[in-house]
Amino acid sequence: MTEKTLNNNQVVVAGEIASEFVFSHEIFGEGFYMVDLIVRLSDAYDTIPLMVSDRLFDVNESHIGERIMAKGQFRSYNKHEETRNRLILSVFVREIETIDEDDAEEENRPNQIYLDGYICKAPVYRMTPLGREIADVLLAVNRAYGKSDYIPCICWGRNARYASAFEVGGHVLIWGRIQSREYMKRIGENETQKRIAYEVSVSKLEYV
Repeated sequence: MTEKTLNNNQVVVAGEIASEFVFSHEIFGEGFYMVDLIVRLSDAYDTIPLMVSDRLFDVNESHIGERIMAKGQFRSYNKHEETRNRLILSVFVREIETIDEDDAEEENRPNQIYLDGYICKAPVYRMTPLGREIADVLLAVNRAYGKSDYIPCICWGRNARYASAFEVGGHVLIWGRIQSREYMKRIGENETQKRIAYEVSVSKLEYV
């Protein structure tokens, strides 16, 4: 993989492992497993899914409650569900290490992401009932071998106003954090299911 495609999608997260490792898939004998990481932010927290290779970490043992720091890329793939595709997002981990109690203070619990990509859908600008400005941006970030990751980003206030004028195909740099958001999905006439959506909360962006 080229240095450029590694540098255009960078994530650093640290927090507590909140689930067991669950097998996802295998490529050339290398197993990949999903695990949830809780990243705290003051009184709130985000639950972020990590995809970890069995060559990087002992995935056969329970690590719930352990604190780790992971570095990698925020990736997406389309999962086909009935009549539509659902965008599945996770952090593809390239480096992972345990951190001890002394390193786990609030200021040492990062949740940082940097993306260098292209607008692939016209931004959606709106106002909340309380008058807060929001813009939804879908960013395509190139990966090696002609693939791309599609990352939903949400901008607020002045950034939302700025992003609302972006055109499809525009080149954008984004800095922010990964956030999780629970919502109820209607799956039948009288049935709903709780799901979690993931997106990048934008703190800074630049049209280049």
